[in-house]
Amino acid sequence: QVQLVESGGGSVQAGGSLSLSCAASRYRYCMGWFRQAPGREREGVAAIAIDRRTTYADSVKGRFTISRDNTKKTLYLQMNSLKPEDTAMYYCAASTEWWCRLQRSEYNDWGQGTQVTISS
Repeated sequence: QVQLVESGGGSVQAGGSLSLSCAASRYRYCMGWFRQAPGREREGVAAIAIDRRTTYADSVKGRFTISRDNTKKTLYLQMNSLKPEDTAMYYCAASTEWWCRLQRSEYNDWGQGTQVTISS
């Protein structure tokens, strides 16, 4: 089991930026960010494999950047040009799957989440 602790959430106005971090007790092959808005299902945002292959949801492509520091066992998500529809609880997750997709069912370990709120 992997313990994951997110940080860096907050409130900003539309067009602003936020950076999220996730400290892991152990590293998995694939690490990802998911988000869940009130009344909606949890959805994949971005994922990165240990070889730094990345996958992004269409809604965040060109605005969000996922990265990882394997030495520090830390996952990052840089979010730019934020929109009110990006408002959600953001979760860090870990998976052992090689293809490293944004499929919620493929992730075994989850953090507690950090809130991101974007005002218009």
